[in-house]
Amino acid sequence: MKKRAMYNLRFALVLLVFFIMLISSFVIAFLFYILIKLNIITLGVPNIFLHIALILLTSIILVTTLTAISGKRVLHPIRELNKATKEVAKGNFKIQVEIDRHNELSDLTRSFNKMVQELGSIETMRNDFVTNISHEFKTPITSMQGYAMLLQDEELSADERREYTDMIIAGTRQLSKLSSNILKLSKFENQKIITDNVEFSLDEQIRRSLLMIEPQWSEKNIELDIDLEPVRYCGSVDLLQHVWLNLLDNAIKFSNEGGKISVRLSEAGDHIITEIADNGIGMNEETKKHLFDKFYQGDKSRSSEGSGLGLPLVKRIVELSGGAIHVKSELGIGSVFTVELPKNREVGNDT
Repeated sequence: MKKRAMYNLRFALVLLVFFIMLISSFVIAFLFYILIKLNIITLGVPNIFLHIALILLTSIILVTTLTAISGKRVLHPIRELNKATKEVAKGNFKIQVEIDRHNELSDLTRSFNKMVQELGSIETMRNDFVTNISHEFKTPITSMQGYAMLLQDEELSADERREYTDMIIAGTRQLSKLSSNILKLSKFENQKIITDNVEFSLDEQIRRSLLMIEPQWSEKNIELDIDLEPVRYCGSVDLLQHVWLNLLDNAIKFSNEGGKISVRLSEAGDHIITEIADNGIGMNEETKKHLFDKFYQGDKSRSSEGSGLGLPLVKRIVELSGGAIHVKSELGIGSVFTVELPKNREVGNDT
């Protein structure tokens, strides 16, 4: 598109010069015709050099004047783009250049405006990211500081001292998990391919994931409904393990006491479908809209149980694996997370 815009601009400039020269020739010819008819000048040999000099001078003046007038309009969008570029360099991402559809640079201007909008979005996300990180670190640090100060009281009972110590340990674990997730997310967002692909049993991996978090679902007396078809998959074992653990952990977290979680694995055409469903508290439309945004937590009452980075990590891993993740949820009914992964892949292939 940009090459076409530049080609059109060059063509327009060539056409402009051609018409200027053509118009100038007609004007000069007509002017000298009138002067000859009025016997103001003659075509005698002694005056030929004077006539040639006069014609050249008149041509230069006329062509320069017409070029300056026409060039001002042709170069106007370029000057506007130059001004806008300087504003962007200063950090102003709200600048927009007016698009003239009759101008040859309209495509370039449209691309520039889109680029500035994207830069503005990135800047907003960066500022929000920094703000959220500061908040997420500040909360457990403040809590740990408070409990540490309480521990200085020499009259504390053994049970109180143990309780405060446990709270400090929980705070350090939360910070450690937050730091780890931030590093992982940063790595995956800059990663384009997965290089550690191997073939493994996906159904067996999901079973092992359920066993790894057995204490969580046993503590809430959650009923499991498992239907896993035997499926061989080629991908990253560690990354897919993170996906199942996170989705299962969320299902348990937002399930009620004595709730039910269903786990399904099947093949459909060229895809492998995994569904993890719960009959827990569900989500409203606003929560579903921002579900995969970094640091977003729909249920503020459970904010201490996570950092809002788990699902963004899951989505990025699924995308790196060449798949997609979908969510269906209703308040008071529950949620269903569906992960689609490509089936026909070979060991060593990137995504």
